[in-house]
Amino acid sequence: MATMIGIIPARYRSTRLEGKMLLPIDGVPMIQRVYEQAIQSRFLQRVLVAADDPRIQRFMESIGGEVVMTSDKHGCGTDRVAEAARHIEADVVINIQGDQPFVDPCMIDELAETMLQNPDCRMATVIKKIRKEDLRSPSVVKVVFDCRRQALFFSRALIPYPLHRGHITVYEHVGLYAYRKDFLQTISQLPMSPLEMTESLEQLRVLENGYSITVVETQCRYPDFSGFGVDTQQELEEAERLIRAYEENSKKA
Repeated sequence: MATMIGIIPARYRSTRLEGKMLLPIDGVPMIQRVYEQAIQSRFLQRVLVAADDPRIQRFMESIGGEVVMTSDKHGCGTDRVAEAARHIEADVVINIQGDQPFVDPCMIDELAETMLQNPDCRMATVIKKIRKEDLRSPSVVKVVFDCRRQALFFSRALIPYPLHRGHITVYEHVGLYAYRKDFLQTISQLPMSPLEMTESLEQLRVLENGYSITVVETQCRYPDFSGFGVDTQQELEEAERLIRAYEENSKKA
């Protein structure tokens, strides 16, 4: 079986929420929640945190986590993950977002199985059907794909645009990625592309350079909860509400 590792890129500085990796959600720091979810994957032999700040390093080491220190100059998570993976033995690297505190191990395993079953697949990512209230939110990334389930485009705008009234299915990009290790190193050496800079979406660098990204529609039980990301104080407060509601429902079940 292919050797698979998970890497969680964890940047301390954030323009909208400083130090968010270490901010508590119902008493547990966000990066700890992500790490504890990731290590439940059935396929990952190792899970590492790619940190850029000693405060994250010290915290992860205090809970027994594995940390790789990376440059604080990276413009996106993919480049940070590529640096962390460069000298680690692995066939497949899964990029687990550090600001998705409730990520379902099922989503990680769906990506892992896709890479195992499709040896020619160099990169894959998770999608889900979008909630109606998120259709026009620029913080929620949309994706369109072809009949072979290869991504055509990612955008913060609504795609496809419903010019003619009628039912359309819109998909949200969750943000988990799987790469063959050599392909990860290839794309990390490419310069930032025009569309990547325009939309501030790192995956567009891959498409603009003529490569393919396979999309995997998650079948996990609570995709909206699992894919929830935290970028602002408001989203941090919403995460508190979500985890308490989830824990309360779990007690009733």
